[in-house]
Amino acid sequence: MAGDILLYNTDIVPIGDDQRQHLELARNIAERFNGRFGETFKVPEGVYPEEGARIKNLQEPERLMSTTRGAPQGVVRMIDEPDVVRKKFKTAVTDSGTDVRHDPEEKAGVSNLIEIMAVATGTSIGDIESRFDGQGYGQFKEAVAESVVELLVPIQERYRELRADEGELRRLLAVGAEKAREASAPTLDAMYTRMGFVRP
Repeated sequence: MAGDILLYNTDIVPIGDDQRQHLELARNIAERFNGRFGETFKVPEGVYPEEGARIKNLQEPERLMSTTRGAPQGVVRMIDEPDVVRKKFKTAVTDSGTDVRHDPEEKAGVSNLIEIMAVATGTSIGDIESRFDGQGYGQFKEAVAESVVELLVPIQERYRELRADEGELRRLLAVGAEKAREASAPTLDAMYTRMGFVRP
């Protein structure tokens, strides 16, 4: 990850809260390299979203939503069919109460759903709380599911379009790889020169 950031002279990195340590490693590498070999890399700054920096597993709201850990039923994938997404949200863990209120300590599951909806719709947490005040969890979960389905539809359409034409997909990947090589070449050359290596 550090190479992906530093080679392209990235100054702003929008990341989730769980990626802080990776960004700190990249910053540390940049500062040490610059201190030893001269200014070569920009030292990147992280930008963390106010809502949605730590999306949790729908079945285990004490864990991050992850494809490698936690309950699979609690993980929403970008290419999950709309009905699969709806089912996952319908069975999302909440609590024994009924009030839709953002309180990560007392209402971890509900708070997670509120944050997901805030990110998916661009609506504030306060507006979501007001909208669902007194309605209970059933309608709220349905609304969260629909907001996520609506967010994912154009992404999924583009995904299917790209996957349908293997040749075009490979061409686009090759074009992207070439652009990345061109963009990183000046930084890589400077790095080799300052370290005293002859570039192969």
